[in-house]
Amino acid sequence: MGESAKQQDVLHAMSASGAFLAADVGGTHARIGLVRRGSDAAPITVLRYERYACAEWPSLTAVLQDFVSRLDIAVHIEHCAVASAGYVLGDAIVNENLPWPVSIGDIRRTLGLTGLAVVNDFEAVAYATQFLATADTTPVIETGAEPAVGPVLVMGPGTGLGSAVLLPGKPHATVLPTEAGQISLAPGNEREVEILRLLAKNRDYVSYETALSGPGLVNLYQAISTLRGTSAPMVEPADVTRAALARSDEAAVEALDVFCGLLGSFVGDLALLYGARGGVYLAGGILPQVRDVLLASTFSTRFFNKGVMRAFLQQVPVRLMDHGQLGVIGAAGLYMHGPNAQ
Repeated sequence: MGESAKQQDVLHAMSASGAFLAADVGGTHARIGLVRRGSDAAPITVLRYERYACAEWPSLTAVLQDFVSRLDIAVHIEHCAVASAGYVLGDAIVNENLPWPVSIGDIRRTLGLTGLAVVNDFEAVAYATQFLATADTTPVIETGAEPAVGPVLVMGPGTGLGSAVLLPGKPHATVLPTEAGQISLAPGNEREVEILRLLAKNRDYVSYETALSGPGLVNLYQAISTLRGTSAPMVEPADVTRAALARSDEAAVEALDVFCGLLGSFVGDLALLYGARGGVYLAGGILPQVRDVLLASTFSTRFFNKGVMRAFLQQVPVRLMDHGQLGVIGAAGLYMHGPNAQ
């Protein structure tokens, strides 16, 4: 039997024994997996995985249909777990960062699903950090000791700014999804006060997401260009990032530096707010691309700059992780442990 035929037989058997779909949907990418229950050490087994560029597809339904069509298995898949930013309102997932509206009913009907659950995207990533090996992460701040048992903060900038907290417990951990990215932006120095003043000119409210996200990096770049008296020709986050890394545009270089400093302050605030003794994981689509800049930036200085609480924060490890399949694994794990089906 050829390798292709063997794989089809395996997928057929796994689907028959409880495989289901899990999706991690962001503003830029949709990550889709065929998963099933695994072992105690790795409760979720990913059988097939693909990443889709959202802008290239007309809907999430179309993405899921394409993924299923490529499985080439005869057994019908009955269940799906979707991790997405935003929240469920009636039949829709409400999130202004997604490129298209998402209808829960349309997905269920088109794919013929019996069960469909929707969870917050960072809730799913936070849940999956339980199964993340330290070797798969990059230390940003090290304490020299094993993380204490306690809340684990997961946050990161991408198309938006996500955050969730993992609370250890038995028989399963609990995850607290948050909208921490919508907290009011707090400047930490005079330059950031000037930037905030510009950001507030055409907005009723300036959140951390206004600065700490892909679009937020562009906002910083444009504000800094204004303060420098220079033009701001770049309008895409990727262009600003490339220019900053290449050091070909001084405003872009400063924007990324301010970005990292604000991030350090914000992460320190959240670590204090949630008592994140178990550590902090930085995720999102931006940070892995700018890892070296982040590590050399004022992130750590700003993280620790919390007055008398510096001693507490010195016990909190901060690590950078690649999003990868974590959202898919977390969505599947949360679904197996009983979230309400939509």
